[in-house]
Amino acid sequence: MEKKLNVEGMMCMHCKASVEKVLGAVPGVTAVAVDLEAKTAVVTCEENVQDAALIAAVEKKGFKAAMA
Repeated sequence: MEKKLNVEGMMCMHCKASVEKVLGAVPGVTAVAVDLEAKTAVVTCEENVQDAALIAAVEKKGFKAAMA
């Protein structure tokens, strides 16, 4: 299953890598693709992964996140 998030606050490749790392660490996530220019993240995950867990992981790093 794929879920898409809008991520605000990413400015550089380091930001992109941080978002990829925290989303990839959420249990059940199998792949993450972050687009810095579009300010989005596409997460491939198991069906039981909650949207709130993805948003919380990104926001814990200091970025704003919402489901697209």
